[in-house]
Amino acid sequence: MASRSSLYARIAVGVVAVSSGAVLVRLAAGASPLAVAAWRLVLASAILVPIALAHGTLRALKRRDLALGVLSGAALAVHFVLWISSLGFTSVASSVLFVSTHPVFVGVGGALFLGERINRSLAIGIAVTLAGGILVGFGDLHLGAWTGDLLALGGGLFAAVYFLIGRRLRPHVSLVDYTAITYGTAAVLTLAACLVFRIRLVGFAPPTYLWLALLAIGPQLIGHGTFNWALRHLSAAKVSILILGEPVGAAVLAYLVFGETLTWLGALGAAIILAGITISLRDKEVTDGTKSGAGEDPVGG
Repeated sequence: MASRSSLYARIAVGVVAVSSGAVLVRLAAGASPLAVAAWRLVLASAILVPIALAHGTLRALKRRDLALGVLSGAALAVHFVLWISSLGFTSVASSVLFVSTHPVFVGVGGALFLGERINRSLAIGIAVTLAGGILVGFGDLHLGAWTGDLLALGGGLFAAVYFLIGRRLRPHVSLVDYTAITYGTAAVLTLAACLVFRIRLVGFAPPTYLWLALLAIGPQLIGHGTFNWALRHLSAAKVSILILGEPVGAAVLAYLVFGETLTWLGALGAAIILAGITISLRDKEVTDGTKSGAGEDPVGG
């Protein structure tokens, strides 16, 4: 069982890792959005799938769990395609803002399908962080960047499906098995889409391959891997709101790398987001997430 301090420390590392995703996607602009998603997922799967096969428990999964893992991977693939595409139409801050609406979808879905209640502190935390997020992306709301904003919003919806299925499976499916199935499925689907739409997957400038590799290692393996680990110990809504630290980190990195300015409203919004996350942490929910035969995670747990 993870202690609260160690759990939140690990999640903080995950937030830092995933915050670099939007910047790395921009740096890999030589590749199309679909190619970026495919490379990110294929490289991560190439590391995880052999580990899962060597671990030996993958073959013992129930068909229902395997099917849900595949569905989770499909949701992840759609999430990445929509979110990465949004970056071509709107700013990093606004894209991350709209994709980060997932706590609302997760909260509703968790109550309807998982029986997870949202207590007062978590509800207030969600409301406060979303209010802060609106301020961070306020400038774009007046620049006509609605195509990118809507794509990112769709990405948030499918991210919620991904988190909800993860919460359903993670208490009894190991981290390495779950991520291998999910990332592997998403990799196959994004590769298939690239073939169908004749998206170029090679022939990029050498630096592009570096950015793609860093996307797989940082945001995917470290960032998403950490969140999937946390779903064993926390409700889907709680994990979802903790990830809302990403817009703050992404906005800071976008300023440092691209010179995207953060207005005083954006700075205020970032502070409000952090305040909302702090409020949500007042909920002392931490569970070991185990069921009979589940055991501890061989990776990260």
